[in-house]
Amino acid sequence: MKTKGFVKHYYLMLLPGMVWLTLFSIVPMFGFVIAFQDYNPGLGILHSEWIGLEHFKYMLTLSDSATVFRNTIVIAVMKIIAHLLVPLIFALMLNELRLQVLKRWIQTVVYLPHFLSWVILSGILLDLFAYKGPVNSLMTAIGLEPVLFFGRADLFPFLIVGSDVWKEFGFNTIIYLAALTGINPALYEAASIDGASRLQRLTNVTLPGISTTVILLCVLSLGNVLNAGFDQVFNLYNPLVYSTGDIIDTWVYRTGLVNLQYGLATAMGLMKSVISFILIATSYYLASKFANYRIF
Repeated sequence: MKTKGFVKHYYLMLLPGMVWLTLFSIVPMFGFVIAFQDYNPGLGILHSEWIGLEHFKYMLTLSDSATVFRNTIVIAVMKIIAHLLVPLIFALMLNELRLQVLKRWIQTVVYLPHFLSWVILSGILLDLFAYKGPVNSLMTAIGLEPVLFFGRADLFPFLIVGSDVWKEFGFNTIIYLAALTGINPALYEAASIDGASRLQRLTNVTLPGISTTVILLCVLSLGNVLNAGFDQVFNLYNPLVYSTGDIIDTWVYRTGLVNLQYGLATAMGLMKSVISFILIATSYYLASKFANYRIF
C-alpha cells in the first residue's frame, strides 16, 4: 500500500509537465491541416477551403525550397561534426590537466556562454565583427582590409557554426568528462607499469573507454540534421546572406508570419517534421543496435 502511495505522488509530480506538454506541444499539432487548406484566418481551420496537396506541389517548384533545404543540411551537419569533435578533444585535454583548481576554473569559464541567449550573444557577435568593430580594427592595424563578416554569404555558415560551438562546447564537454570518470583507474596504472606513454594510454585506454558514449552521441545527433538553429540564425542573418544562411525555420517564419502565406509555410514545416521524425526514429534504432541505448 505504501508503494502505491509513492507511485501516486510521482504521477502528481509528473502532472504539471504533462499538462504543459499537452497544451503547448500536442494540441497545436492539429494545426497541420492548414497545409492542406487555402487557409483564411477569418473562416478558421474548420471552414477554410480544402485544397489537398497543392501547397506541397507549389513548394517543390520554388527555387527557394532547394536553397533552404541545402542550407539547413549544410549548417546542421557542420554543427553536428563540430559538436562531436571539439568537446571531445577539449575534454581529453582537460582530463590530462593535473591542477584541479585550474581544471575547474577553465571548465566553469567555457561553460558560461551556454546560459546566455542568442539575443544577447548575437548583439555581442555583431558588434565584435562589425565593419568598424574590434576584429576589423585589429585587422586594419596589421595591414589587412576590413571585412563585412556578417554581410558575406561565403563566410556566414562558418560564423554560425563557430559561434554555436563557442556557446555550447563547454556544456557538451561535461558529457565526455562524465564518461571519462567511468574509466577504471586500474587500467591506467596497468598501462603505466607496462611502459605505455601518455599518448599510448590515451589511444589504448581513454578512447576505447568512452567509445560507446561517442557512438551514442553521434547516432542521436542524426535526428538534428534538419535543425540548424532558428534562434541563432534569425538573430544573425540578413538579406545579404540568404543564399547560404536562410534555413527552413527562418523561411517558414518569413513566409507564414511576414508574408501571411500560412498554408505554404505550414506545408514546409510539416515536411520538415515528417523527415525529422523518420531521422529520429532511425537514430534511436541505430543507438539501440550499436550502443545498447533504449528509452523504453
